[in-house]
Amino acid sequence: MSDDQRRKGLGRGLSALLDEAPEDRSAMDRIRPTRTLPIESLSANPYQPRRHFDDAEMANLVESIRANGVLQPILVRRQPGDEERYEIIAGERRWRASQMAQLHEVPVIVKELTDTQALEFALVENIQRQDLTPLEEAEGYRRLLDEFHHTQEQLGRVIGKSRSHVANMLRLLGLPASVKEMLQDGRLSAGHGRALLASDDPEQIEKMAADVVADGLSVRETERLAQGRPISDDEAAGPSAPSAPPVEKDANIRDLERQLSERLGLKVVINHRGERGDVRISYNSLEQFDEILARLRNSPAGG
Repeated sequence: MSDDQRRKGLGRGLSALLDEAPEDRSAMDRIRPTRTLPIESLSANPYQPRRHFDDAEMANLVESIRANGVLQPILVRRQPGDEERYEIIAGERRWRASQMAQLHEVPVIVKELTDTQALEFALVENIQRQDLTPLEEAEGYRRLLDEFHHTQEQLGRVIGKSRSHVANMLRLLGLPASVKEMLQDGRLSAGHGRALLASDDPEQIEKMAADVVADGLSVRETERLAQGRPISDDEAAGPSAPSAPPVEKDANIRDLERQLSERLGLKVVINHRGERGDVRISYNSLEQFDEILARLRNSPAGG
């Protein structure tokens, strides 16, 4: 090779060394995935499940970015059909806060992702950070099921949740619009929403939801309300009658109850009578029930 040829080769830089054309942008993304980009070259992701950005949290993030910069790169992919623009996969809050802090450039990581992967990444990142409202999470699941033909079981594996969790979150989409607003702004929790779905009457659900918010009812009290049962345990018990003093439980049984409760993270009661008895495990949600079943199925015999 002549000196002139060598100088031309060196002038082409990294693409020449790797025998790649300069316009092969996908290859360059793999070589140098982390970089700094002009903030105006990024745009919001249409697959972003998050719709609500808390003003106070944003203000705190803006101040942090002004003081320390953007500490965690924003995950992006090249925008289909426009090689000069990038679509945000995860980190939209950081991008918005960086604009408010008047930054000109932001650190990014460029990934080659399909539309399905883009939504999955955004969902997982927000769920792990607990940034989504119950409705945003449910709507994200619905999009993956409808637009990308996932099953509930496949979706659970992707996001690291049980199939029953996915199913229960999707049920929230069946609530009346006014109740969804209460979920969206935090006046009701996902547990409240699922409890209200015990009724099939939208008007009754709306009335019960208003009562739950006004009276500050717990999820357990909401379940009783939706089932038409007295709200308090005292009311459910009715007039008290004299009863025999409770029999003192054996210390070994109490210790075993404590150990099992700590192991399962649920209340365990053992009633032992002679050589017989029963063990009761209390759960407060279908997720906890599924967890009990999974542990029993995976437990080795005699373990």
